[in-house]
Amino acid sequence: MIYIMLIVSLCLAVFFLGIFLWAAKTGQYDDDYSPSIRILYEDDHATNETNQIKDGNTDRKVRQ
Repeated sequence: MIYIMLIVSLCLAVFFLGIFLWAAKTGQYDDDYSPSIRILYEDDHATNETNQIKDGNTDRKVRQ
């Protein structure tokens, strides 16, 4: 039983190593700085849409 568990765990470890190498090769970990600061910048487009929905103005024109 211990040999079967050893073989299964080694196969699983090789599988996860392959997944990690594939992700690193395809650029999954290239940009790790900008997602952490993205929240600091205000998105004007999303803010305008939110304000229009709150005001009941969904036709994207300013009422006068």
